Order: sequence, then structure tokens, then C-alpha cells
Amino acid sequence: MTLSTPPRITDSHCHLDFPDFEGQQAEIVERARAAGVHRMVTICTRLRNEPRVRAIAEAHEGVFYAAGTHPMSAAEEPLATVEDLVALARHPKFVGIGETGLDYHYTAESAEVQKTSLRIHIAAARETGLPLIIHARDADEDMARILDEEHRAGAYSCVMHCFSSGAGLARAALDLGFYLSMSGIAAFPKSQELRDIFAAAPVDRILLETDAPYLAPPPHRGKRNEPAYTAHTAKVGAEVFGLSLADFAAQTERNFERLFAKAARGGSLAGAA
Repeated sequence: MTLSTPPRITDSHCHLDFPDFEGQQAEIVERARAAGVHRMVTICTRLRNEPRVRAIAEAHEGVFYAAGTHPMSAAEEPLATVEDLVALARHPKFVGIGETGLDYHYTAESAEVQKTSLRIHIAAARETGLPLIIHARDADEDMARILDEEHRAGAYSCVMHCFSSGAGLARAALDLGFYLSMSGIAAFPKSQELRDIFAAAPVDRILLETDAPYLAPPPHRGKRNEPAYTAHTAKVGAEVFGLSLADFAAQTERNFERLFAKAARGGSLAGAA
């Protein structure tokens, strides 16, 4: 790597199908590559949109995808089935189950259907061997309990995407062997408590993401986020762990490829259902 070449990193969670990016995906992918973001996972949050998300992944080298029912949509969408998710996982570029999870911040009234949906997604992750992608907000106690209960029933792998919950949920997830994903929130000036939670975690359990088009890190805060900006969060992560940017980037690449093994193989069908 020359001094002018940014380190290679992966945006493990973005939403390239959202209206914010309409008709601009090719330019966004190119800007990401120029910033060192050579690979990204675009996430489908409603299964009826899966064909559109799949098409974006198929059109761009280094773009993979995952699909599930977002907890905030769980009461509005048909309940997914394990069979639905397992069938989707046969696609070469389908590399994760979700995002799923619990969100009691805006949608606490649908808590029970969210829990049912979450357990279905966990079963699909267990059956396919693909990592579960978890969204958790204001639901730490229920989330920790369900993840533990289900893991006791049968092991599965998981990433706590855009982690911004409390230290207790972080520890519960890490104790199960799961991963924490660092988004632009960790780079916000007022997020020192969150940075401290990350600093207490093993560096070999950390991923990077944007959650684009949301949560742009400084210096782009308040603007549309995009995968290229993962590089800004990586710089903050390197500081949190006391590593050089190159070493932190290399570590997160190893972490991503350990968890998202199918993406690491370039989308090989080996290991998928």
C-alpha cells in the first residue's frame, strides 16, 4: 500500500436501494472504491423489495446483499417464513439474514410480532449458516434474553448492526461470540460513552458500517451518508483501539471475512442452503 492509497475496508451495512440513491448507485460504488471501501453489503428491510436489492448486488462487483423484515415494519409486512429466507440464501450474493431485531423506540406496540419475526430470522440464520443482522433500539433486556435463549437452542452467528445500545447488551452479545458494528454514531462528538463500550470489546469482534443513507459521520454529519464515508468511521475506530488506521482496517477486514464467510469467498454457494 502506498502513502496515497487508502486501506481496504468494508461497509458491512448500507441501503443502496433507498430513494436517496435512486439512479446513482454506480457513482456511489465508484466513490466508495476511491475511498478504499472495496466491498459493501446492501440490506433489504422488506422482503417484497428483495428483487430490487438483489439486482443492485448483481450489477456491481464487490456489492453483496442481505434481506429480512426490519422490526419497525414487522407489523405492516407479511410475516417471513424460515423457508422464504432459506430460499433467498441460495443466491450467490446473498450473505446475511436480516436486518431483524427489536425496536421499542417508535414501535413498542408491535413488540410481540417483532419477537416472533426475530425468532424466525434466527432459525433461518441457524439453518443457512449465514450471519444474523440485528437492529436493537430501546429493547436491551428483551434482546439479550432472546439472543441467549435462541443460542442455547442452537448456535448461530450474529452482528449487532449500528451498535448504540448499552454496555450490558454489548457484553451479552460478545459473550455469545457475536460482533459489534461501528457506525457513524461512534464518531459523533457526544458519543464518548459509546466509544468506551467499543474500547472494552475485543478488536477482533468489530465491524464497520455506514447504515447509509443515515448517520453520516463528521465531517458530513447532517448530510446524506454513503459507503465512502466508512473511511471516516474507520479513523475514529483506529483511535478508539489505539491502532494505526492501516492495522485497524486490516483487522476489521479479517473480522468481516470471518463472519461473512460467503462474501469472503466472493459469493460462492459453498456453505449456503
